[in-house]
Amino acid sequence: MFMGEYNHTIDPKGRIIIPAKFREDLGEQFVVTKGLDGCLFVYDEQEWRTFEDKLKTLPLNSKDARNFVRFFLAGAAYVEVDKQGRILLPTVLREFAELEKEAVLVGVASRVEIWSRARWNGMEEYVDADEIAEHMQNLGLII
Repeated sequence: MFMGEYNHTIDPKGRIIIPAKFREDLGEQFVVTKGLDGCLFVYDEQEWRTFEDKLKTLPLNSKDARNFVRFFLAGAAYVEVDKQGRILLPTVLREFAELEKEAVLVGVASRVEIWSRARWNGMEEYVDADEIAEHMQNLGLII
């Protein structure tokens, strides 16, 4: 399970260090794709295959389903970790997530998210944990 928050910079070539704790579970090659809320999602190969399998079950006659599949698969890329523990983020993904210099990598159970520092700060200010906890109780999660 991925958890924790790490601050890193993106170099001029678009490379970012993946924290050692995340690399242990992600392996040497994994998938980065567009995520929700303006961040990037990072999946190890097994979790990515599970996600792909779920996408394949969506009905082709549903426009929302087709758009959902396009959103996640069109920008998806396999990346490899170099000897310094970095990956090269494709330009299309950096532009989507507005990643320029400062980034935050966040462990979120089955995936890692990569956020621009500005978006992460904005999201943190927006989140009302008490209100969310009330909604989660309705879904059966009791804290």
